[in-house]
Amino acid sequence: MTIKVEIYTRKGCHLCEVAEQVVREVRTQIPFELVIIDIEGKSELEDKYGEEVPVTLINGQRHDYFSVDKKRFKIALNSIVLLSN
Repeated sequence: MTIKVEIYTRKGCHLCEVAEQVVREVRTQIPFELVIIDIEGKSELEDKYGEEVPVTLINGQRHDYFSVDKKRFKIALNSIVLLSN
């Protein structure tokens, strides 16, 4: 099963940069598809995620916002890997 992680971000967001760094670091250990989505200028996404960026989704399900807890993120990914085996 392919795991897809999406991070909703905006330019100049320090928390977004940190979250992306954590996600990319975990990706070296657990493979998954990563999609970075800049919400700037996209009113629907700004309305939905604007106050909470970065927002992280795993397979379309909201996982975290404001930050990414590395340990919790890895546990979530590993549980998907285990369920798919």
